[in-house]
Amino acid sequence: MFDVSLFLRHNFARVWASASEKLTSLEIGYISSVTVTELLSPNLGSHLPSNPVQPSILPSIQKLCLNVDYITDAMIGTISKGLIFLTHLDLQDAPLIEPRVTFDLTNAGLQQINQLGRLKHLSLVRSQEFLITYFRRVNDQALLLMADKCANLESICLGGFCRVTDSGFKTILHACTRLYKLKVTHGTHLTDLVFHDISATSLTLTHVSLRRCNLLTNHAVLSLASNKELKILDLRDCRSLGDEALQAIGTLCRLKILLLDGSDITDAGLLYLRPSVISSLYALSLRGCKRLTDKCITALFNGCCVLELRELDLSNLPNLSDNGVLLLAKSRIPFFELRMRQCPLVGDTAVMALASMLIDEAKHGSSLRLLDLYNCGGITALAFRWLKKPYFPRLKWLGVTGNVNRDMVDALARSRPFLHVACHGEELGADPYDTADGLYTHDYDDVDEFEQWLLEADIDSDYEEMGDAENNDEMVA
Repeated sequence: MFDVSLFLRHNFARVWASASEKLTSLEIGYISSVTVTELLSPNLGSHLPSNPVQPSILPSIQKLCLNVDYITDAMIGTISKGLIFLTHLDLQDAPLIEPRVTFDLTNAGLQQINQLGRLKHLSLVRSQEFLITYFRRVNDQALLLMADKCANLESICLGGFCRVTDSGFKTILHACTRLYKLKVTHGTHLTDLVFHDISATSLTLTHVSLRRCNLLTNHAVLSLASNKELKILDLRDCRSLGDEALQAIGTLCRLKILLLDGSDITDAGLLYLRPSVISSLYALSLRGCKRLTDKCITALFNGCCVLELRELDLSNLPNLSDNGVLLLAKSRIPFFELRMRQCPLVGDTAVMALASMLIDEAKHGSSLRLLDLYNCGGITALAFRWLKKPYFPRLKWLGVTGNVNRDMVDALARSRPFLHVACHGEELGADPYDTADGLYTHDYDDVDEFEQWLLEADIDSDYEEMGDAENNDEMVA
Protein backbone atom coordinates (compact mmCIF):
# COMPACT_ATOMS: atom_id res chain seq x y z
CA MET A 1 0.00 0.00 0.00
CA PHE A 2 1.34 3.39 -1.01
CA ASP A 3 0.16 6.76 -2.27
CA VAL A 4 0.53 6.98 -6.06
CA SER A 5 0.38 10.80 -5.95
CA LEU A 6 3.73 10.92 -4.12
CA PHE A 7 5.54 9.70 -7.24
CA LEU A 8 6.46 11.63 -10.36
CA ARG A 9 5.10 9.85 -13.39
CA HIS A 10 8.39 8.35 -14.57
CA ASN A 11 9.31 7.33 -11.02
CA PHE A 12 6.02 5.53 -10.56
CA ALA A 13 6.73 3.65 -13.79
CA ARG A 14 9.78 2.17 -12.05
CA VAL A 15 7.62 1.04 -9.13
CA TRP A 16 5.07 -0.40 -11.55
CA ALA A 17 7.84 -2.22 -13.42
CA SER A 18 9.05 -3.90 -10.23
CA ALA A 19 5.72 -5.70 -9.75
CA SER A 20 5.89 -9.46 -10.01
CA GLU A 21 4.69 -11.00 -13.23
CA LYS A 22 2.73 -13.40 -11.03
CA LEU A 23 0.60 -10.56 -9.61
CA THR A 24 -3.08 -11.46 -10.13
CA SER A 25 -4.93 -8.67 -8.30
CA LEU A 26 -4.28 -4.91 -8.24
CA GLU A 27 -6.28 -2.18 -6.52
CA ILE A 28 -5.29 1.51 -6.58
CA GLY A 29 -7.26 4.11 -4.61
CA TYR A 30 -6.54 6.93 -7.07
CA ILE A 31 -4.53 7.19 -10.27
CA SER A 32 -5.08 9.37 -13.34
CA SER A 33 -6.46 7.71 -16.46
CA VAL A 34 -3.55 9.07 -18.52
CA THR A 35 -1.06 7.36 -16.20
CA VAL A 36 -2.93 4.06 -16.43
CA THR A 37 -2.99 4.25 -20.22
CA GLU A 38 0.74 5.02 -20.42
CA LEU A 39 1.82 2.38 -17.92
CA LEU A 40 -0.12 -0.39 -19.65
CA SER A 41 0.98 0.61 -23.16
CA PRO A 42 3.69 -1.60 -24.72
CA ASN A 43 5.44 1.46 -26.24
CA LEU A 44 5.74 3.19 -22.87
CA GLY A 45 9.49 3.63 -23.19
CA SER A 46 9.15 6.46 -25.70
CA HIS A 47 7.48 8.67 -23.08
CA LEU A 48 10.17 8.27 -20.44
CA PRO A 49 13.72 9.62 -19.92
CA SER A 50 16.67 7.81 -21.45
CA ASN A 51 17.36 4.25 -20.30
CA PRO A 52 14.11 3.80 -18.39
CA VAL A 53 13.19 0.63 -16.57
CA GLN A 54 10.79 -1.09 -18.94
CA PRO A 55 7.59 -1.82 -16.99
CA SER A 56 5.84 -5.13 -17.26
CA ILE A 57 2.33 -5.26 -18.69
CA LEU A 58 1.27 -7.31 -15.66
CA PRO A 59 0.50 -10.36 -17.79
CA SER A 60 -1.18 -12.38 -15.03
CA ILE A 61 -3.58 -9.74 -13.75
CA GLN A 62 -7.10 -11.13 -13.30
CA LYS A 63 -8.63 -8.49 -11.03
CA LEU A 64 -8.19 -4.74 -11.52
CA CYS A 65 -9.86 -2.09 -9.33
CA LEU A 66 -9.07 1.58 -10.00
CA ASN A 67 -10.39 4.97 -8.92
CA VAL A 68 -9.51 7.46 -11.65
CA ASP A 69 -10.26 11.05 -12.62
CA TYR A 70 -12.01 10.05 -15.86
CA ILE A 71 -12.98 6.71 -17.37
CA THR A 72 -11.95 7.13 -21.01
CA ASP A 73 -12.11 5.17 -24.23
CA ALA A 74 -8.29 5.14 -24.43
CA MET A 75 -7.92 3.63 -20.96
CA ILE A 76 -10.61 1.02 -21.58
CA GLY A 77 -8.97 0.03 -24.87
CA THR A 78 -5.52 -0.30 -23.32
CA ILE A 79 -6.83 -2.42 -20.43
CA SER A 80 -8.80 -4.68 -22.76
CA LYS A 81 -5.85 -5.28 -25.09
CA GLY A 82 -3.10 -5.51 -22.47
CA LEU A 83 -4.68 -7.56 -19.68
CA ILE A 84 -5.81 -10.63 -21.55
CA PHE A 85 -6.57 -12.75 -18.45
CA LEU A 86 -8.79 -10.14 -16.80
CA THR A 87 -11.93 -11.57 -15.17
CA HIS A 88 -12.78 -8.73 -12.76
CA LEU A 89 -12.79 -5.06 -13.83
CA ASP A 90 -13.90 -2.39 -11.39
CA LEU A 91 -13.52 1.26 -12.47
CA GLN A 92 -14.87 4.37 -10.78
CA ASP A 93 -14.25 7.99 -11.67
CA ALA A 94 -15.12 11.30 -10.00
CA PRO A 95 -14.81 14.18 -12.51
CA LEU A 96 -14.03 17.66 -11.24
CA ILE A 97 -15.40 19.22 -14.44
CA GLU A 98 -17.70 17.95 -17.16
CA PRO A 99 -15.43 15.76 -19.33
CA ARG A 100 -14.74 16.53 -22.98
CA VAL A 101 -15.18 13.76 -25.52
CA THR A 102 -11.46 12.84 -25.50
CA PHE A 103 -11.59 12.34 -21.72
CA ASP A 104 -14.86 10.45 -21.53
CA LEU A 105 -16.41 7.05 -22.11
CA THR A 106 -18.42 6.72 -25.32
CA ASN A 107 -20.20 3.93 -27.17
CA ALA A 108 -16.96 3.12 -28.97
CA GLY A 109 -15.09 2.65 -25.69
CA LEU A 110 -17.73 0.45 -24.11
CA GLN A 111 -17.65 -1.89 -27.11
CA GLN A 112 -13.95 -2.59 -26.48
CA ILE A 113 -14.69 -4.22 -23.12
CA ASN A 114 -14.24 -7.98 -22.82
CA GLN A 115 -12.99 -8.70 -26.32
CA LEU A 116 -11.88 -12.19 -25.23
CA GLY A 117 -15.04 -12.94 -23.26
CA ARG A 118 -13.27 -13.74 -19.97
CA LEU A 119 -14.89 -11.09 -17.76
CA LYS A 120 -17.12 -12.32 -14.94
CA HIS A 121 -17.45 -9.07 -13.00
CA LEU A 122 -17.82 -5.60 -14.53
CA SER A 123 -18.30 -2.36 -12.60
CA LEU A 124 -18.34 1.07 -14.27
CA VAL A 125 -19.43 3.89 -11.98
CA ARG A 126 -19.37 7.66 -12.37
CA SER A 127 -19.31 9.10 -8.86
CA GLN A 128 -21.02 12.40 -8.16
CA GLU A 129 -18.70 13.26 -5.30
CA PHE A 130 -17.56 16.56 -6.81
CA LEU A 131 -19.98 17.24 -9.67
CA ILE A 132 -23.47 16.15 -10.76
CA THR A 133 -22.40 14.38 -13.93
CA TYR A 134 -23.16 11.25 -15.95
CA PHE A 135 -21.89 9.11 -18.82
CA ARG A 136 -23.71 11.27 -21.36
CA ARG A 137 -22.03 9.73 -24.43
CA VAL A 138 -23.22 6.14 -23.85
CA ASN A 139 -26.66 4.95 -24.91
CA ASP A 140 -28.58 1.71 -25.52
CA GLN A 141 -26.65 0.91 -28.68
CA ALA A 142 -23.42 0.41 -26.72
CA LEU A 143 -25.06 -2.04 -24.30
CA LEU A 144 -26.71 -3.93 -27.16
CA LEU A 145 -23.31 -4.48 -28.82
CA MET A 146 -21.49 -5.15 -25.54
CA ALA A 147 -24.01 -7.80 -24.50
CA ASP A 148 -22.80 -10.12 -27.29
CA LYS A 149 -19.36 -10.31 -25.66
CA CYS A 150 -20.56 -10.47 -22.03
CA ALA A 151 -22.59 -13.66 -21.91
CA ASN A 152 -20.36 -15.01 -19.12
CA LEU A 153 -20.86 -12.04 -16.79
CA GLU A 154 -21.92 -13.05 -13.27
CA SER A 155 -21.96 -9.56 -11.77
CA ILE A 156 -22.52 -6.14 -13.31
CA CYS A 157 -22.60 -2.68 -11.74
CA LEU A 158 -23.51 0.39 -13.80
CA GLY A 159 -23.63 3.83 -12.21
CA GLY A 160 -24.46 7.12 -13.91
CA PHE A 161 -25.60 5.89 -17.33
CA CYS A 162 -28.30 8.53 -17.80
CA ARG A 163 -29.00 7.81 -21.51
CA VAL A 164 -29.44 4.06 -21.16
CA THR A 165 -33.12 3.10 -21.16
CA ASP A 166 -35.10 -0.05 -20.40
CA SER A 167 -34.02 -1.52 -23.73
CA GLY A 168 -30.32 -1.45 -22.83
CA PHE A 169 -30.74 -2.79 -19.29
CA LYS A 170 -33.12 -5.49 -20.44
CA THR A 171 -30.64 -6.67 -23.06
CA ILE A 172 -28.05 -7.25 -20.33
CA LEU A 173 -30.50 -9.26 -18.21
CA HIS A 174 -31.46 -11.51 -21.11
CA ALA A 175 -27.95 -11.94 -22.55
CA CYS A 176 -26.09 -12.65 -19.29
CA THR A 177 -27.70 -15.92 -18.26
CA ARG A 178 -25.21 -16.49 -15.41
CA LEU A 179 -25.87 -13.13 -13.77
CA TYR A 180 -26.50 -13.30 -10.02
CA LYS A 181 -25.59 -9.74 -9.00
CA LEU A 182 -27.15 -6.62 -10.55
CA LYS A 183 -26.40 -3.10 -9.38
CA VAL A 184 -27.63 0.10 -11.03
CA THR A 185 -27.27 3.56 -9.49
CA HIS A 186 -28.72 6.79 -10.88
CA GLY A 187 -30.66 4.83 -13.48
CA THR A 188 -32.70 7.87 -14.51
CA HIS A 189 -34.53 5.99 -17.30
CA LEU A 190 -34.86 2.61 -15.62
CA THR A 191 -38.54 1.63 -15.16
CA ASP A 192 -40.59 -1.37 -14.08
CA LEU A 193 -40.59 -2.73 -17.65
CA VAL A 194 -37.01 -4.01 -17.27
CA PHE A 195 -38.23 -6.62 -14.78
CA HIS A 196 -41.66 -7.28 -16.26
CA ASP A 197 -40.81 -10.76 -17.60
CA ILE A 198 -37.81 -11.59 -15.42
CA SER A 199 -39.56 -14.70 -14.12
CA ALA A 200 -39.40 -16.09 -17.67
CA THR A 201 -35.59 -15.95 -17.70
CA SER A 202 -33.19 -18.49 -16.19
CA LEU A 203 -31.63 -15.87 -13.90
CA THR A 204 -31.12 -16.61 -10.22
CA LEU A 205 -30.41 -13.19 -8.75
CA THR A 206 -29.05 -13.08 -5.19
CA HIS A 207 -27.83 -9.44 -5.02
CA VAL A 208 -29.93 -6.59 -6.45
CA SER A 209 -29.21 -2.90 -5.90
CA LEU A 210 -31.30 -0.24 -7.65
CA ARG A 211 -30.31 2.86 -5.76
CA ARG A 212 -31.70 6.23 -6.86
CA CYS A 213 -33.78 4.71 -9.65
CA ASN A 214 -36.69 7.05 -9.09
CA LEU A 215 -39.03 5.71 -11.78
CA LEU A 216 -39.38 2.30 -10.14
CA THR A 217 -42.69 1.43 -8.46
CA ASN A 218 -44.11 -1.46 -6.45
CA HIS A 219 -44.60 -3.45 -9.68
CA ALA A 220 -40.83 -3.78 -10.16
CA VAL A 221 -40.44 -5.28 -6.68
CA LEU A 222 -43.32 -7.69 -7.33
CA SER A 223 -41.43 -8.96 -10.38
CA LEU A 224 -38.05 -9.12 -8.59
CA ALA A 225 -39.60 -11.14 -5.76
CA SER A 226 -39.82 -14.10 -8.14
CA ASN A 227 -36.10 -14.56 -7.35
CA LYS A 228 -36.56 -16.40 -4.06
CA GLU A 229 -32.79 -16.71 -3.56
CA LEU A 230 -32.35 -12.95 -3.05
CA LYS A 231 -29.97 -12.20 -0.16
CA ILE A 232 -29.33 -8.47 -0.66
CA LEU A 233 -31.97 -5.99 -1.80
CA ASP A 234 -30.97 -2.32 -1.94
CA LEU A 235 -33.80 0.01 -2.91
CA ARG A 236 -32.47 3.18 -1.32
CA ASP A 237 -34.02 6.42 -2.60
CA CYS A 238 -36.64 4.68 -4.73
CA ARG A 239 -39.27 7.00 -3.35
CA SER A 240 -42.36 5.55 -5.01
CA LEU A 241 -42.16 2.22 -3.19
CA GLY A 242 -44.80 1.53 -0.54
CA ASP A 243 -46.48 -1.22 1.45
CA GLU A 244 -47.30 -3.26 -1.65
CA ALA A 245 -43.56 -3.66 -2.22
CA LEU A 246 -43.14 -4.80 1.39
CA GLN A 247 -45.79 -7.45 0.84
CA ALA A 248 -43.73 -8.89 -2.03
CA ILE A 249 -40.47 -8.64 -0.04
CA GLY A 250 -42.18 -10.58 2.75
CA THR A 251 -41.91 -13.74 0.63
CA LEU A 252 -38.08 -13.59 0.46
CA CYS A 253 -37.07 -15.90 3.30
CA ARG A 254 -33.32 -15.86 2.49
CA LEU A 255 -32.92 -12.08 2.61
CA LYS A 256 -29.97 -10.86 4.72
CA ILE A 257 -29.71 -7.16 3.88
CA LEU A 258 -32.72 -4.93 3.16
CA LEU A 259 -32.29 -1.19 2.49
CA LEU A 260 -35.44 0.88 2.03
CA ASP A 261 -34.20 4.42 2.69
CA GLY A 262 -36.59 7.18 1.66
CA SER A 263 -39.46 4.93 0.61
CA ASP A 264 -43.16 5.58 1.26
CA ILE A 265 -43.74 2.61 3.58
CA THR A 266 -45.84 2.73 6.77
CA ASP A 267 -45.81 1.05 10.19
CA ALA A 268 -48.56 -1.33 9.10
CA GLY A 269 -46.63 -2.34 5.99
CA LEU A 270 -43.68 -3.56 8.07
CA LEU A 271 -45.92 -6.31 9.44
CA TYR A 272 -45.43 -8.08 6.09
CA LEU A 273 -41.80 -8.74 7.06
CA ARG A 274 -42.86 -10.92 9.97
CA PRO A 275 -42.03 -13.58 10.78
CA SER A 276 -40.00 -15.10 7.93
CA VAL A 277 -38.01 -12.10 6.64
CA ILE A 278 -37.27 -10.28 9.90
CA SER A 279 -36.00 -13.51 11.48
CA SER A 280 -33.34 -13.95 8.79
CA LEU A 281 -32.24 -10.31 8.26
CA TYR A 282 -28.76 -9.23 9.35
CA ALA A 283 -29.07 -5.54 8.34
CA LEU A 284 -32.13 -3.34 7.91
CA SER A 285 -32.17 0.34 6.94
CA LEU A 286 -35.31 2.48 7.18
CA ARG A 287 -33.52 5.82 7.04
CA GLY A 288 -35.67 8.73 5.91
CA CYS A 289 -38.95 6.77 5.72
CA LYS A 290 -40.93 9.77 6.93
CA ARG A 291 -44.23 8.01 7.58
CA LEU A 292 -42.80 5.66 10.20
CA THR A 293 -43.49 6.26 13.90
CA ASP A 294 -42.71 4.51 17.20
CA LYS A 295 -45.19 1.84 16.14
CA CYS A 296 -42.69 0.57 13.56
CA ILE A 297 -40.68 -0.97 16.41
CA THR A 298 -43.71 -2.93 17.61
CA ALA A 299 -44.58 -3.94 14.05
CA LEU A 300 -41.09 -5.35 13.50
CA PHE A 301 -40.11 -6.88 16.81
CA ASN A 302 -43.13 -7.52 19.01
CA GLY A 303 -43.29 -11.22 19.81
CA CYS A 304 -40.13 -12.08 17.86
CA CYS A 305 -37.71 -14.24 19.84
CA VAL A 306 -34.38 -15.13 18.24
CA LEU A 307 -33.28 -12.68 15.54
CA GLU A 308 -30.08 -12.45 13.51
CA LEU A 309 -30.50 -8.68 13.04
CA ARG A 310 -27.32 -6.86 14.04
CA GLU A 311 -27.43 -3.58 12.10
CA LEU A 312 -30.41 -1.21 12.20
CA ASP A 313 -30.67 2.29 10.74
CA LEU A 314 -33.56 4.45 11.99
CA SER A 315 -31.99 7.78 11.05
CA ASN A 316 -33.98 10.80 9.89
CA LEU A 317 -37.32 9.60 11.22
CA PRO A 318 -39.10 12.73 12.47
CA ASN A 319 -41.72 10.73 14.40
CA LEU A 320 -39.38 8.31 16.20
CA SER A 321 -39.15 9.21 19.89
CA ASP A 322 -37.64 7.95 23.14
CA ASN A 323 -40.69 5.72 23.54
CA GLY A 324 -39.78 3.84 20.37
CA VAL A 325 -36.21 3.34 21.57
CA LEU A 326 -37.53 2.06 24.93
CA LEU A 327 -39.52 -0.56 23.01
CA LEU A 328 -36.37 -1.43 21.07
CA ALA A 329 -34.36 -1.86 24.29
CA LYS A 330 -37.05 -4.15 25.70
CA SER A 331 -36.68 -6.41 22.66
CA ARG A 332 -33.13 -7.22 23.89
CA ILE A 333 -31.84 -7.73 20.35
CA PRO A 334 -28.01 -7.83 20.46
CA PHE A 335 -27.36 -5.09 17.89
CA PHE A 336 -23.81 -4.30 16.75
CA GLU A 337 -24.85 -1.08 15.02
CA LEU A 338 -27.68 1.33 15.76
CA ARG A 339 -27.99 4.56 13.79
CA MET A 340 -30.53 7.18 14.84
CA ARG A 341 -29.03 10.41 13.51
CA GLN A 342 -31.27 13.38 12.74
CA CYS A 343 -34.14 12.17 14.95
CA PRO A 344 -35.44 15.33 16.68
CA LEU A 345 -37.54 13.45 19.29
CA VAL A 346 -34.76 11.10 20.45
CA GLY A 347 -32.90 12.22 23.58
CA ASP A 348 -31.44 11.34 26.95
CA THR A 349 -34.06 8.73 27.84
CA ALA A 350 -33.12 6.69 24.74
CA VAL A 351 -29.44 6.70 25.73
CA MET A 352 -30.27 5.64 29.29
CA ALA A 353 -32.47 2.81 28.01
CA LEU A 354 -29.74 1.49 25.70
CA ALA A 355 -27.07 1.82 28.40
CA SER A 356 -29.22 -0.21 30.80
CA MET A 357 -30.10 -2.82 28.18
CA LEU A 358 -29.28 -6.34 29.34
CA ILE A 359 -28.28 -8.77 26.61
CA ASP A 360 -26.76 -11.72 28.42
CA GLU A 361 -27.82 -10.98 32.01
CA ALA A 362 -24.30 -9.79 32.74
CA LYS A 363 -23.23 -6.83 30.62
CA HIS A 364 -25.03 -3.52 30.15
CA GLY A 365 -25.40 -2.59 26.47
CA SER A 366 -22.64 -5.06 25.80
CA SER A 367 -23.32 -5.74 22.14
CA LEU A 368 -23.28 -2.22 20.63
CA ARG A 369 -20.12 -1.41 18.66
CA LEU A 370 -21.53 1.61 16.82
CA LEU A 371 -24.07 4.17 18.01
CA ASP A 372 -24.92 7.24 15.91
CA LEU A 373 -26.85 9.97 17.72
CA TYR A 374 -25.70 12.92 15.61
CA ASN A 375 -28.14 15.85 15.72
CA CYS A 376 -30.72 14.07 17.86
CA GLY A 377 -32.80 16.87 19.33
CA GLY A 378 -33.05 15.73 22.96
CA ILE A 379 -29.41 14.89 23.76
CA THR A 380 -28.03 16.92 26.70
CA ALA A 381 -25.24 16.64 29.24
CA LEU A 382 -27.26 14.00 31.07
CA ALA A 383 -26.83 11.52 28.22
CA PHE A 384 -23.03 11.80 28.45
CA ARG A 385 -23.08 10.36 31.96
CA TRP A 386 -24.44 7.16 30.42
CA LEU A 387 -21.89 7.11 27.61
CA LYS A 388 -18.94 6.83 29.97
CA LYS A 389 -17.47 3.62 31.37
CA PRO A 390 -18.56 1.03 32.34
CA TYR A 391 -21.58 1.43 30.03
CA PHE A 392 -21.33 0.40 26.36
CA PRO A 393 -18.07 -1.51 27.04
CA ARG A 394 -17.63 -2.63 23.42
CA LEU A 395 -18.50 0.68 21.77
CA LYS A 396 -15.95 1.62 19.08
CA TRP A 397 -17.81 4.34 17.14
CA LEU A 398 -20.00 7.11 18.53
CA GLY A 399 -21.66 9.93 16.61
CA VAL A 400 -22.77 13.03 18.52
CA THR A 401 -23.24 16.73 17.82
CA GLY A 402 -19.96 18.54 18.52
CA ASN A 403 -21.16 22.08 19.09
CA VAL A 404 -23.34 21.00 22.02
CA ASN A 405 -21.55 20.00 25.23
CA ARG A 406 -18.15 20.48 23.61
CA ASP A 407 -16.29 19.94 26.88
CA MET A 408 -18.22 16.76 27.53
CA VAL A 409 -17.39 15.42 24.07
CA ASP A 410 -13.67 16.11 24.55
CA ALA A 411 -13.64 14.61 28.03
CA LEU A 412 -15.42 11.50 26.79
CA ALA A 413 -12.92 11.07 23.96
CA ARG A 414 -10.00 11.38 26.40
CA SER A 415 -11.50 8.98 28.91
CA ARG A 416 -12.18 6.29 26.30
CA PRO A 417 -9.09 6.12 24.04
CA PHE A 418 -10.46 3.13 22.14
CA LEU A 419 -13.67 4.96 21.24
CA HIS A 420 -13.77 6.95 17.99
CA VAL A 421 -16.00 9.97 18.67
CA ALA A 422 -17.29 11.67 15.49
CA CYS A 423 -18.93 15.04 16.05
CA HIS A 424 -18.98 16.77 12.63
CA GLY A 425 -21.79 14.81 11.02
CA GLU A 426 -19.61 12.31 9.16
CA GLU A 427 -21.00 8.84 8.55
CA LEU A 428 -19.49 6.26 10.89
CA GLY A 429 -17.49 3.39 9.48
CA ALA A 430 -17.41 2.33 5.86
CA ASP A 431 -20.47 1.94 3.64
CA PRO A 432 -21.26 -1.72 4.32
CA TYR A 433 -23.34 -2.19 1.23
CA ASP A 434 -20.98 -1.11 -1.55
CA THR A 435 -18.62 -4.07 -1.22
CA ALA A 436 -18.10 -6.20 -4.26
CA ASP A 437 -18.38 -9.68 -2.80
CA GLY A 438 -20.65 -11.30 -0.27
CA LEU A 439 -22.21 -9.89 2.85
CA TYR A 440 -20.44 -7.20 4.77
CA THR A 441 -19.84 -7.19 8.50
CA HIS A 442 -17.62 -4.88 10.49
CA ASP A 443 -14.43 -6.42 11.79
CA TYR A 444 -14.90 -5.44 15.41
CA ASP A 445 -12.46 -6.61 18.05
CA ASP A 446 -13.46 -7.18 21.63
CA VAL A 447 -11.76 -5.21 24.37
CA ASP A 448 -8.14 -6.36 24.58
CA GLU A 449 -6.02 -6.76 27.71
CA PHE A 450 -4.47 -3.30 27.42
CA GLU A 451 -7.88 -1.64 27.16
CA GLN A 452 -9.11 -3.72 30.06
CA TRP A 453 -6.15 -2.55 32.12
CA LEU A 454 -6.99 1.04 31.26
CA LEU A 455 -10.61 0.51 32.17
CA GLU A 456 -9.70 -0.85 35.58
CA ALA A 457 -6.65 1.28 36.46
CA ASP A 458 -7.93 4.67 35.34
CA ILE A 459 -11.61 4.37 36.14
CA ASP A 460 -11.50 6.64 39.19
CA SER A 461 -9.57 9.44 37.47
CA ASP A 462 -11.87 9.21 34.43
CA TYR A 463 -14.98 9.59 36.55
CA GLU A 464 -13.36 12.59 38.22
CA GLU A 465 -12.62 14.25 34.86
CA MET A 466 -16.11 13.57 33.53
CA GLY A 467 -17.61 14.84 36.78
CA ASP A 468 -15.67 18.10 36.51
CA ALA A 469 -16.90 18.60 32.97
CA GLU A 470 -20.50 17.93 34.03
CA ASN A 471 -20.20 20.39 36.91
CA ASN A 472 -18.83 23.05 34.58
CA ASP A 473 -21.78 22.50 32.23
CA GLU A 474 -24.24 22.78 35.09
CA MET A 475 -22.60 25.99 36.31
CA VAL A 476 -22.83 27.49 32.82
CA ALA A 477 -26.47 26.47 32.60
